[in-house]
Amino acid sequence: MTSTHPGLARWHDYMANHEGSPQALGAILHEDCVFHSPVVHTPQRGRPIVTAYLMAAAGTLGQSKFQYVREMADGPHVLLEFTAEMDGVFVNGIDLITFDENDMITDFKVMVRPLKAVNKVWEQMAAQLEKNRPD
Repeated sequence: MTSTHPGLARWHDYMANHEGSPQALGAILHEDCVFHSPVVHTPQRGRPIVTAYLMAAAGTLGQSKFQYVREMADGPHVLLEFTAEMDGVFVNGIDLITFDENDMITDFKVMVRPLKAVNKVWEQMAAQLEKNRPD
């Protein structure tokens, strides 16, 4: 998928060429960015924790048949619809991303459906976060 939005183009480049690299991910996240998880009530704030959550998401959804199927942009906001399959469970969701004037990600919200998919994402994200937790 290509985009005329510069920040989104950077996100697509990360996904296509650098996914799994915390350094490459950190380079496109604002230091005060916020992550809204589909399974954690409290927004996660700051580049280190947002990097951890997005890396865990890549470790779960990235192992499935993940693909972006639609995108929309309005000013600094973009919406990416995705599909995936995790252990035979169909996942449909959106990434709602806000960029600042320097095309850095300031806000990243993930929403997932149906309920069976939310439960599967929660289960696998929790395992990824626990596995990668610094001691």
